[in-house]
Amino acid sequence: MKYLLLFLLNFPVFLFGQPKAEQKEDSVSYYISQSQFHLRNSNFLKSLTFSQKAIEFAQLNNFPNSLANSYSNLGIIYMSLDKFGEAREEFQKAAFVYKNSEISSQQALNFFNIAFCNNKIKNYKEAQIFLDKSCQLYSDLEINGVSNMLALQQAIIFINSAKPEKARELLTKIVTNSNEKNNANLKAEAYFLLGKMELATNKYPLATAYFEKSLKISKEIKNTQIEAQNFRALSAVYDKTLETKKSFFYLKEYLKFNDSLSNIKTEKLNNNAFLSFRNTERLKLIAQINDENQSQKKANSFAKLISILAIALISILSLLSLALYKNNIIRNQSNALLKEKNNELFIAKENAERASKARSEFLSTVSHELRTPLNAINGITHLLLEESPKKSQINYLTSLQFSGNYLLTFINDILEINRIESTNIPIENRNFNLKGLLANIQNSLKELAEENKNTFLLEFDEKIPNNLIGDTTKMSQIFMNLLNNSLKFTKSGYVKIDARLDNIENNFAKIEFKVSDNGIGIPEDKQDNIFESFSQGSIEINRKYGGTGLGLTIVKRLIELLGGKIFLNSKVGLGTTFTFSLQYEISEEQIENVTEQKIEVTDVENKNILLVEDNKINQMITKKMLENKGMKCQIIENGEDAILALSGEHNFDLVLMDVHLPGINGTIATERIRKFNSEIPIIALTAISLNENREMLLSYGMTDVITKPFDPKDFYRIIAANLG
Repeated sequence: MKYLLLFLLNFPVFLFGQPKAEQKEDSVSYYISQSQFHLRNSNFLKSLTFSQKAIEFAQLNNFPNSLANSYSNLGIIYMSLDKFGEAREEFQKAAFVYKNSEISSQQALNFFNIAFCNNKIKNYKEAQIFLDKSCQLYSDLEINGVSNMLALQQAIIFINSAKPEKARELLTKIVTNSNEKNNANLKAEAYFLLGKMELATNKYPLATAYFEKSLKISKEIKNTQIEAQNFRALSAVYDKTLETKKSFFYLKEYLKFNDSLSNIKTEKLNNNAFLSFRNTERLKLIAQINDENQSQKKANSFAKLISILAIALISILSLLSLALYKNNIIRNQSNALLKEKNNELFIAKENAERASKARSEFLSTVSHELRTPLNAINGITHLLLEESPKKSQINYLTSLQFSGNYLLTFINDILEINRIESTNIPIENRNFNLKGLLANIQNSLKELAEENKNTFLLEFDEKIPNNLIGDTTKMSQIFMNLLNNSLKFTKSGYVKIDARLDNIENNFAKIEFKVSDNGIGIPEDKQDNIFESFSQGSIEINRKYGGTGLGLTIVKRLIELLGGKIFLNSKVGLGTTFTFSLQYEISEEQIENVTEQKIEVTDVENKNILLVEDNKINQMITKKMLENKGMKCQIIENGEDAILALSGEHNFDLVLMDVHLPGINGTIATERIRKFNSEIPIIALTAISLNENREMLLSYGMTDVITKPFDPKDFYRIIAANLG
C-alpha cells in the first residue's frame, strides 16, 4: 500500500515532469502539496486538514479541475488509512467533476482508484466497470508504464470471479516482466496472490515457494504490509502440513508486524479524530445543501407521517444499540480471556525455546570439545599402525581405531540433529544433475556393497529433467544414511536406488525416490518408532551390527525440511523399502552429467607445508602424518605470525590453517592473506560446530576444509588435490 500511495502522489510528475518554475502556484495547489507532504510523513490529521482547505478554496473560487484534484487527494489519504469505502466516495466525487473536462491522466488514474477501492471492499462487478474505463483512457492517451498496475487489479477480479486460469496468466506475466525497482512491489503482490491460489488448491510446496519469493522481495523493498501478509500465509501453509513449530514461528512474526502497523496509524490518527473529521466534513456538506434549499418550503403534507416514522426508526435503532452494547460487553470479556490465554501460550513457548536453545548449545559445545582429544586418539592410533607394530599390539590398535571411529560417528550424528532442530540450517538452492549425483553416491559405496557381497543397482527415469535446482548436500546426507543402512543389513542380496518422475507442473518437477533391499527387514512392532532418535530394530541388532540409531532420524527431518514425507514398507526376512517424494525447480542452465573421479595421492614428496596450529598434540600428529608421505612441515602457532610468514618471500606450497587460534582466528588470518596472496592453497582445519559450515569457511577465502578428527584417506586426498 505504501508504494502504491507514493506512485499515486507522484504519477502526474512521473508522466509530464515538474511544472515550470515561472508558473505561479495557486492556493489549491499549495494546500494539496502540503497535504501530500504530511501524508508522506504519516501525519494524517494535518494531511486531512490541508486537504479540506483545498476543497473549500476550490469550491469558493469555482476551480473545477482543482476541486476534482482535491477530492482525489482526499481519497488517497483515506486509502492510506484503509478507509476504502470513504475513499471511493471521494474518488466518485472527483469523477463527477472530471467528466466535464477533457480526458487526462488524472481522470484515468481516478477511475483506477475507484476500481482499486471496489476490489478492497469486494465489490468486483463495479471494480470491473471502472477498471475498463481506466484502461480505455490510458490507451486513448497512449500512456505506457501502467500495464502491470492494471493487470494486478484485473487478476484480483478474475480470482474472485471464478476465473483462476486467466488470473494466473496475468500474474505470471507480472512476475516475469521487467525487473525494474518500480515493479518490485507489484511482483511481490503478484507472487503473494499466486501463493494464495495454490494454497486454495492444497498445493502446499508450490504455495510455499511463491510466498517465500514474495516475502524476499517485500523485505528488500521494506514493504511491511506485504511482508506481514506473507508471514500469515506461511503460518497457514505450515498449519495445513502439520508443521506446528514453523506455523507458530510465522504466526508470531505476523502478530509482531500487525501490531506495529496498527500502532503507527493509532499514534498518528486515532479513530475519534477520524470520526470527528468526517462529521465536520459532513456538517459542512449539510450546511451547503441547506443554503441551496433555503427557498424551498420546509413543511409539507407528509411532515407528520415522517415524524412518526422517524420516532419508530429511532426506537428500533435504540433497541438495536442496546443489543449491540450488551453483545460488545460479552465480546470484550471473551477477548480479554483469549488475550490472557494467548499471553500464557507465548510465555510457555518462549520458555520451551530457551530450554531448547540451552540444550542445543550444550550439545554443540560438548560435541565440538570432544573432537580435539578424539583427533589425538585417532591420529596417534593411525601413526602407530603405520609403524609396523607387534602382532600382539595390532588387535589392540585396531580395536582402538574402531572405537574412535564409532565415537566420531556418534558425535557427528548428535551435532547434525542439533543443527537440524536449530534455525541454523538454511536450504541451499544450486543447479545440479540428479543422475550424476546418484551415480557419485553409488560409486562411493561400492566397497561397502562388495564387503557384504551385495548387488548395488541404480534405476533412473530418463524422463527426469537433466538440470534441477535443489540442496545437493542434504540430498547426499539422505541417500548416504539410507544406503548405509541397507548395505549394512543386507548380506549376499541386492540394494537398489529408484528415481521416477511423478509430474511436471509450472516449471517444477516432482520426483519419487525409493531405496529398497532384501535384507533382514524391520519388525512390524518397531516400525512406528524407527524414525525416533536412538531407535533400532532390537538390542540384538544393535549388538550385532552396531550403529547410533540416529541415521533415520536425520533422514526424516531432512526430508521434512525439504518439503517431503518418508514412508516405510518392511517385512522381516524379506527386506525394506523407504519411499519419499521431493519437488525441484527445473533449471535452464545446462549441467554435464559428471561422475566423481578418485584423486590419487601423488606428487606430494618434498612439498613445503605451513601448519598454523596452537595445540601441541595436533602439531605433532599432523606433522608426522605429512612427513610420512615425504612432505616438509613448518609450524606456526598463531594467525599474526602466519600473515607475516606469507607476506614476504616464502617457499610454501600449501597452508593448513586451524580455524580457532589465539589472537586473530584462522578465518580472519586467511581473509588478510588473500589481500596480498590469492594463489596459495589454504585448507581449513576445524572441528565444525553448530555455527560453522563449509560454505562459511570458504567465504573467507579458504580453498578447502579438513574436518577434525582427520580421516587419513581424506586428509591425504584433499592435500594432494590442492597441490595438484
